[in-house]
Amino acid sequence: MATASTSAPEHTSEPTPAPAPAAPRERHREIVRRPPVRAWLQPVVIALVVAAAFITSYIGLQRDPQPHRVPIAVTGSALADQVGRALGGSVEVRPVADAASGRHAVEHGDVVAALSADGPDRLGLQTAGAAGTSTTTAVTRLVYAYAQGAGDRVNTTDVVPLAHFDARGVAGFYMAFGVTLAGFVLGSNALGLTAQLRLRHRFWLLLGTSAAIGAVGAVIAGPVLGAVPAPVLPLVFTLSLLAAAAAFTTKLLGTYLGPVGLPVATLVLLTIGNATSGATIGADLLPGAARAVSALLPPGAAVRAISDLSYFGGAHLAGPVVTLALWAAVAALLLGLRPRLTRGRTAVAV
Repeated sequence: MATASTSAPEHTSEPTPAPAPAAPRERHREIVRRPPVRAWLQPVVIALVVAAAFITSYIGLQRDPQPHRVPIAVTGSALADQVGRALGGSVEVRPVADAASGRHAVEHGDVVAALSADGPDRLGLQTAGAAGTSTTTAVTRLVYAYAQGAGDRVNTTDVVPLAHFDARGVAGFYMAFGVTLAGFVLGSNALGLTAQLRLRHRFWLLLGTSAAIGAVGAVIAGPVLGAVPAPVLPLVFTLSLLAAAAAFTTKLLGTYLGPVGLPVATLVLLTIGNATSGATIGADLLPGAARAVSALLPPGAAVRAISDLSYFGGAHLAGPVVTLALWAAVAALLLGLRPRLTRGRTAVAV
């Protein structure tokens, strides 16, 4: 009997080639990409620009301050002509009828000083120390130089002196700087609240906090420290406008310009704005470009308003207040239009 024998079929399979291992460097490049050059350059450039602008503004403007058309009242047409020819473009001579008229002009902030003839070979100089130490010192030197050439003696009287607790005349500057800085910080923080707060709520936040900043600054510098003798309520209003102008401007620049917005706000408000405010170096002693923007930027407008409220009865308050209000209002308006502009661009793209 034959027996059938079966054998299992042989299974043969060709080996599958293993994938070539990726080179270690290429694998590393796939996992970690090099950061773009802009990520390195942007913070470096911004930091260097801010440092250079700050040092140039604050130190450069004090290197060689020169008086430019500083307004002074001079009694009598003859003396006015002589002083005008002798001092040239350093002063702007405004003839007045008598010494009392010149004093009135000084006390109302229309001029920095008033010069009159007090007798043979004698001149009387009435100054406003509250107009700024650098400015009154420059005018006094000019008048003394003229008197020396003419053989006259000068008797100087400070008819609008600085407050007792502000002997150097820098309280207004530090107040404006502090309020501007607070507004800048407020606007910077508001940039991060877009997802948490609606636009109108952010506006109320900026407005309410600006009013609080103004009240705190006015009370501390005025009644508490006695360095700023301005009426409290008008001072609160002025400082609130300054804080709002800084806050809304900072938020505007950050919203429209992105990461570059805050450095730009730092340059405009905290660096150039404060350096050219006319507090540490009088506006009439600044170079042409700095003198041109001094009263147009919020810190410069605020310094003028604080000085005018404190020492000159608010005679020239309207201009600075309007400047501050325009900065705050225009920035708020442009911020309010931002969502509409964004929706319009999106609709056009679709």
